[in-house]
Amino acid sequence: MTDDYLARIGQLIRDARQHRGWTQVKLAEALGTSQSAVNRIERGNQNISLEMIARISEALDSEIVSLGYSGPMHLRVVGGRRLSGSIDVKTSKNACVALLCASLLNSGRTVLRRVARIEEVFRILEVLSSIGVRARWINDGADLEIVPPAELDLEAIDADAARRTRSIIMFLGPLLHRVDQFRIPYAGGCDLGTRTVQPHMIALRRFGLEITATEGLYHAVVESSVTPGGPIVLTERGDTVTENALLAAARHEGVTVIRNASSNYMVQDLCFFLEQLGVKVEGIGTTTLTVHGVAEIDVDVDYSPSEDPVEAMSLLAAAVVTGSELTVCRVPVEFLEIELAVLDEMGLDTDRSPEYAADNGRTRLVDLTVRPSKLEAPADKIHPMPFPGINIDNVPFFAAIAAVAEGQTLIHDWVYDNRAIYLTDLNRLGGRLQLLDPHRVLVEGPTRWRAAEMMCPPALRPAVVVLLGMLAAEGTSVLRNVYVINRGYEDLAERLNEVGAQIETFRDI
Repeated sequence: MTDDYLARIGQLIRDARQHRGWTQVKLAEALGTSQSAVNRIERGNQNISLEMIARISEALDSEIVSLGYSGPMHLRVVGGRRLSGSIDVKTSKNACVALLCASLLNSGRTVLRRVARIEEVFRILEVLSSIGVRARWINDGADLEIVPPAELDLEAIDADAARRTRSIIMFLGPLLHRVDQFRIPYAGGCDLGTRTVQPHMIALRRFGLEITATEGLYHAVVESSVTPGGPIVLTERGDTVTENALLAAARHEGVTVIRNASSNYMVQDLCFFLEQLGVKVEGIGTTTLTVHGVAEIDVDVDYSPSEDPVEAMSLLAAAVVTGSELTVCRVPVEFLEIELAVLDEMGLDTDRSPEYAADNGRTRLVDLTVRPSKLEAPADKIHPMPFPGINIDNVPFFAAIAAVAEGQTLIHDWVYDNRAIYLTDLNRLGGRLQLLDPHRVLVEGPTRWRAAEMMCPPALRPAVVVLLGMLAAEGTSVLRNVYVINRGYEDLAERLNEVGAQIETFRDI
């Protein structure tokens, strides 16, 4: 390669590394080389093989540093291995995306600590950057700094990124205070069947927001003179609709009462963040929230979102299905109490540490050790309920857990149209799951797992459930096109490898 090409390749590598928020030291560790070698490569002062280019591209998960077209990411899983040691729970995906949307309320500088580096967050950052928000990773990529412009350029919104995340719907609440008219693309995300946004429209109409939907866009017009004029009763106790109502109420000068509100983990994190912005919120953790809004917010704020109870549940399930002894650290226990009670009934042997506070100072955490156990099917069906019931997103993990328990377990996933269907993909791995209707699955255990090659389900939690089955299955399995897992989990394969799994990330050549 000529010196000119080496310099250009080095520039691409440096840009990709900085975009990911990595230092040269971190990239060197991923490649098994020295920081000085990475420095020479980035300055164009070192010959570089095609193999090394491919390795760097893989490490940075960057299509910029690739050989031709970089196709979808796949996982090769050598199953039947026991996990051991300890693994930390990362910060909440759902809280992080809500806080990113909430940063639009603030004219000042927002710093969010230990933000989950996942595709869902990256899509929101792409949208924010496209409309003029300055967002950058700081502290060696650990934290995120967000500074909005004086005026948002909503005409320049990155429609492709917006359509790949359902979280874009939470732009409605903040934007109605900033502009009189705007358009945003339809919300996307997982393929979970029809999910109406009507509850959002009903709640936000009380703040003067009128929406018409045409040609893949929400067309919004705001009548700023309209005020709620009384309590807002949500027609659905949903997490995102509660968050949208909170975001709208935060900059509505006066008192807004929100009833039938979700009290789930991401809603509580948003309330804690709003309090740091100077918005008083009463009733946190209950179904009635009273918001004392302020017309303008211009403060420098530093906030640490709490850990993700759904990730915690998936890590616990990984230990259960592989028959492992594993300590899952930083578990937000108050949002897993019912799940843990059901697992205790099924016979799971666990130990809990004393409780301690999360970095936000409010959420209660424990370290939870899971031991190999002989499980029995629960007497009652597994079904989700609003907090404090079993979390909607934790229901799929009980399919994998029930598959290793003795007896029959009925799982009733009544919230989503399609998700229960995807759970039957476990049958490809030796599971015995019978789909009774689009919402109910009967799981027969215990399972003699077997390796298989299959496509990743298009929904996040069922996709991880399939990965867990592969961890339990003797032999080598392949899970193809795992973008949906990367939407919600940061470096999941690498972190599982650190506690004894054997998972290789690869792409088609």
